[in-house]
Amino acid sequence: MNNNHITRPQDQRSRFAKPATIHGCALSGDLAGLQRLLRDNPSLLNEKNPVYGETPLHMAAKNGCNEAAQLLLARGAVVEARANNGMTPLHLAVWYSLRSEEFLTVKTLLEYNADCSAKDDEGMTPLNHLSQGPGTEKLRELLNWHLKEQRKRRAIEACSETKAKMDQLEKELSNIVGLNDLKVQLRKWAKGMLLDERRRALGLHVGARRPPHMAFLGNPGTGKTMVARILGKLLHMVGILPSDKVTEVQRTDLVGEFVGHTGPKTRRKIMEAEGGILFVDEAYRLVPLQKSDDKDYGLEALEEIMSVMDSGKIVVIFAGYSEPMKRVISSNEGFCRRVTKFFQFNDFNSEELAQILHIKMHTLAEDSVLYGFKLHPECSIKALATLIERETTEKQRKDTNGGLVATMLVNARENLDLRLSFDCMDTEELLTITLVDLEEGLQLLAQ
Repeated sequence: MNNNHITRPQDQRSRFAKPATIHGCALSGDLAGLQRLLRDNPSLLNEKNPVYGETPLHMAAKNGCNEAAQLLLARGAVVEARANNGMTPLHLAVWYSLRSEEFLTVKTLLEYNADCSAKDDEGMTPLNHLSQGPGTEKLRELLNWHLKEQRKRRAIEACSETKAKMDQLEKELSNIVGLNDLKVQLRKWAKGMLLDERRRALGLHVGARRPPHMAFLGNPGTGKTMVARILGKLLHMVGILPSDKVTEVQRTDLVGEFVGHTGPKTRRKIMEAEGGILFVDEAYRLVPLQKSDDKDYGLEALEEIMSVMDSGKIVVIFAGYSEPMKRVISSNEGFCRRVTKFFQFNDFNSEELAQILHIKMHTLAEDSVLYGFKLHPECSIKALATLIERETTEKQRKDTNGGLVATMLVNARENLDLRLSFDCMDTEELLTITLVDLEEGLQLLAQ
């Protein structure tokens, strides 16, 4: 018999053996197998197994294979990877240490800044899994020390982020003319929220702040809508709101024409605004002039809005003329309990209108008809204030407020076009609005 055809038992085993997997190599600490598999397919590094959603680093951690963990981390394994139960490799390394009374893998993970405060799906951190038995003191000390250091680093990072956010806040506030009470309140909210970020970074537990509901009172053109949009960005930036969107509505957006129509219509708008600001302009139109007019559906819309104001999912701003808004305030006994901040938007004087004009010209959006244009150096705030005071009446300024500036600028650009010839090749002259143009713009407005 030819012995060359006899299959040895070990040959049979090798013939039918399953190929090594990245998870199996990590679990057994097979460094050569890990290196070979990662060389052939680097994408296996953070692959999750189908049953428990564990990565190779989880497998090395749960079996205390420290050298395998070091190899995987050096290759860029995600130290905060989550298994299906929310556990990180550090959770599993702590579990292994409790059984073996050695914690080399824990030390390795901490060297790569594994998060000691990470919670699994049951809300447990790696420290929470430690028992009170003997042999855990050193491991507890190690984890506590790293936890304090991580909190210190986060507090330093939060401090840097806080300064950047406060700088952004001041930049946005610089675009608001007047309204000092509102600016003070915004600074208070922002500072409180940002300090809460710092507190949480240090591991302190503080209650969540409730969104502030407001009323903006004043004449048209005093900046109520513009301030609401800026407010949306600021409240989102400091963490009070999850979104910076501002949903602007009036009576026609909320009130239906027949019984049963108003509720669903209003609720759709509320859902659209959820997570941001619902800005109810001319809110007094929701309340009838005569208390006896109980068939007016505006009151139903107001009730729908009031019903969601305690949910914490939305900030509501009611806006309108000061005197008619008193009807809204007195129409619902819960209004003043929910709307705790009232801001008066006063009419602008000539100097404030000049400031608004300067701000507009320095913050033009690309879709603005004035985009690309600039003011002549002679158009100082003082010169513009004198011009506005001379060319307009107090009634004009009160009736239009900021609207006066917008119309004045459009008229000024038209005057610039009118006085330029087609032969003009001076790029500066083609794009520069002068004091003469602005004066003509105001005179057109007066006519």
